[in-house]
Amino acid sequence: MAPVLAVAAVLLAVGSLSHLTDLVRHGLYPYAWAPGWLNLYWSSLAVLDTLAAALLIGGRRRGMDLACAIMATDTAANGYAAYGIQHSGLADQPGLGRLLAFAVLVFCVAPFVRRHLAR
Repeated sequence: MAPVLAVAAVLLAVGSLSHLTDLVRHGLYPYAWAPGWLNLYWSSLAVLDTLAAALLIGGRRRGMDLACAIMATDTAANGYAAYGIQHSGLADQPGLGRLLAFAVLVFCVAPFVRRHLAR
């Protein structure tokens, strides 16, 4: 179970670093083509991804719960951005494919891992 938590925590940290880099370089609204609310959501992931990773490393159920919430909303947000705003597909957005793969991993392991984590 520890390797699964480590992988999830590392991938969340990578996401956090990506969002933090956007914040430092471009501020709260890093994507001019995206609506403000979507930019703010993505910027908030700099904190939320970090929190989820820290909770997972600490062996807390809330970390897995937060990771699931992040993956559900981030997948929806990125899907909307790709299909609804940019009018592109999965083949045109390799980052969306990686995000979907990570979301599937999180959703598949969450029920099994969660029961072994501390409240």
